[in-house]
Amino acid sequence: MTKANNKDKTENLQTPLQQITYLLRKYRLVEGFVHLQNESDQELAESSVQKQNLAELQSLLDQLHPADIAHILEALPLEDRLLVWSMVKAEYDGDVLLEASDAVRETLITEMGNNELVAATEYLDTNEIADLAPDLPQVVMDDVFQSLPIAERQQLRAAMSYPEDSVGALMDFDVITIREDVRLEVVLRYLRRLDELPDHTDQLFVVDRNEQLKGVLLINKILVSDPDMLVADVMTEEMITLHPDDVAQQAANAFERYDLVSASVIDAHGKVLGRVTVNVVIDFIREKAENEALNLAGLKEEEDLFAPVLKSVKNRWVWLAVNLVTAFIASRVIGVFEDSIEKLVALAALMPIIAGIGGNSGNQTITMIVRALALEQISSSSAWKLIAKEIGVSAVNGFIWGTVVGLFTYIIYGNPALGLVMTLAMILNLLLAALLGVLIPLTLRKLGRDPALGSSVMITAVTDSGGFFIFLSLATIFLL
Repeated sequence: MTKANNKDKTENLQTPLQQITYLLRKYRLVEGFVHLQNESDQELAESSVQKQNLAELQSLLDQLHPADIAHILEALPLEDRLLVWSMVKAEYDGDVLLEASDAVRETLITEMGNNELVAATEYLDTNEIADLAPDLPQVVMDDVFQSLPIAERQQLRAAMSYPEDSVGALMDFDVITIREDVRLEVVLRYLRRLDELPDHTDQLFVVDRNEQLKGVLLINKILVSDPDMLVADVMTEEMITLHPDDVAQQAANAFERYDLVSASVIDAHGKVLGRVTVNVVIDFIREKAENEALNLAGLKEEEDLFAPVLKSVKNRWVWLAVNLVTAFIASRVIGVFEDSIEKLVALAALMPIIAGIGGNSGNQTITMIVRALALEQISSSSAWKLIAKEIGVSAVNGFIWGTVVGLFTYIIYGNPALGLVMTLAMILNLLLAALLGVLIPLTLRKLGRDPALGSSVMITAVTDSGGFFIFLSLATIFLL
């Protein structure tokens, strides 16, 4: 009866992660009980209860997609993660490593032997192996090269030669090319001889004898057109083409703008090298968005939730140190006006309002600018217009909310001059936040850095120190 109830409870859990967590909890509970009885690990492994727990866990893992397994591994503490990883089917290893984040992938690879890593790549395409290559030991990559056919070996070298943020790094070599002087019936017979079409195949690439791209033949055109028609009569010459050295973000923008499923990649002579597909583009956009969010917070890299303390400290300390320096600067700004604060204690209570609103406004501006830079919407000629526009927005917001804050200050403290100072300080700090909210990411971009890198930390520091200085200076001039 108990076993049946446990099984029903497992099936009623909403997500695979909850099910895995529940089974792991049962496993650890029995493990703890056996250790309390001073029994050996061998007796633990051979106990019927633990065998059943592991069998249920194995059965559930065997039913999951590699992406789901990767998601589960991300959410598990290290000890449980390694237990689950040891039970994943060998043919899934490569796909799971691809789906996992860089930080988690590192912990998984550390637990694998060289032979296991080489075996994991056997189920991957060359472009997928290239994605894993930076994380694999050199001795493993040497063995992988030796195990590949010559053609795939050349493709892997080519894929690894492109920068990480280029179209070449996203390129898939699995393409179908046809000639323009054949009938559609011949194309259909050729396709039927294949075991399967490459993923996300919505079009075939029409090439000449030199493999130069002439056009594309949409799959739906093949199905609805007369089989006796020539490819040249059905194909379209209007197409989006990419080059391997193009910036990957530009390709992502093209996919979004034109609703593409796939696009050809050609060299300088028009020869087809490969293609880029929508699933790879989506992964690129997601990873870039995650990296931008981390950079805005001042994190150097993606972090494993369950990473060792020291490793997490190393990832976070740089911008915390920068923040500490800026905090000291802000404290010294306040220190300069100690006499003013002593004479009018209300200043101490009102300072955080000015700094907080300024920081919020600056972060809004930075978020808009970083997004616009990612979408290539800002040019050197439009930068000044953008600065003027953001200053205008902040001036209006500063006047509106500065007036509101000034009125509340007057109502609370009964001091009209203090209310006026609050209004002026709010306007000036929002103008400062707008100016630097545009200039910080643009300057980082001009220096060749990620425009999101630490921008949030920097704008907060500037609006804090600047807000304190503006407010206390005005208060000293008009009130004391």
